[in-house]
Amino acid sequence: MKNDPEAVGFVPMRAAVNGLVLGLLLAVASPAIATPEYILPTLFDVTGVAANDVLNIRAAPSASAEIIGTLSHDARDIEVVGYDETGRWARINTGERSGWAALRYLAYQVDVWEPGALPPTLNCRGNEPFWSFRPRGDAMVFSTPDAPESVMRIEQVLSTGMFRDPRRSVSAKGENLRMTGVMVPVACSDGMSDRSYGLDVTVILEGRGEPQMLTGCCSIAPN
Repeated sequence: MKNDPEAVGFVPMRAAVNGLVLGLLLAVASPAIATPEYILPTLFDVTGVAANDVLNIRAAPSASAEIIGTLSHDARDIEVVGYDETGRWARINTGERSGWAALRYLAYQVDVWEPGALPPTLNCRGNEPFWSFRPRGDAMVFSTPDAPESVMRIEQVLSTGMFRDPRRSVSAKGENLRMTGVMVPVACSDGMSDRSYGLDVTVILEGRGEPQMLTGCCSIAPN
């Protein structure tokens, strides 16, 4: 690794919602990258880096590009959201921006997208208005800046049945609030940072006045 330039040393409403879910799940949504093994985004672990070395995160997919961060030799749960055109570099986030790490030093995890389930590290958010949701056990926690957290019981999680396909719909219901969210693996931007996301989400929220359609991005990187 010391001689490797990629390392540091170098009802009508319900019918409409159901229709939206079905349409988005069946739409021709081009995943970021698909291989026989996995579809992005998914989580990877650093591999093949010496214990006294690190893996560079670079500003561009090139061994000569500026180093903007590093990953330890045993770093885990690295979310990869895309590849460069050569397939040799993985797009990942570091801080409030995205960068690139050499894919040959990353090994994908095999149990991130289980059928009919959500990754426990899922975190979705949007703005205009600001909102977020995340799973907590068998519940969904929905938050906005001007309202307390709403904890809803997850009623159903749907997946396509394709091997390790991240596309999901989730429905959850609380005492006074109900949400249906559909996540699709396409490039997404939060419009507020230089971070890159691999999941686009559309949410139908009911119970706070008129039903709302919210849009945003999701990450599966641990906080």
